[in-house]
Amino acid sequence: MLTKEARGTILEDHARHEGDTGSPEVQIALLTERINQLTAHMRDHKKDFHSERGLMKLIGRRRRQLAYLSRTDLQRYRDVLNKLGLRK
Repeated sequence: MLTKEARGTILEDHARHEGDTGSPEVQIALLTERINQLTAHMRDHKKDFHSERGLMKLIGRRRRQLAYLSRTDLQRYRDVLNKLGLRK
């Protein structure tokens, strides 16, 4: 789970304007951080199938957000991929 401080730094880094919490860039960055945390958890707890399902749902949600961003604004999509270090 993201702490309030970690969430705040992610919002500062990826927000398009002051108070921006809903842009695709912010949502993708928050999902990526949660995915990274769950991935680390899954390395230690290989048989935690409930968390694995949650991880798969988060990955799907991020994939849909990325697809939306690539359809609407290709340059912003590429910037997000580079900034977060995602492969596509």
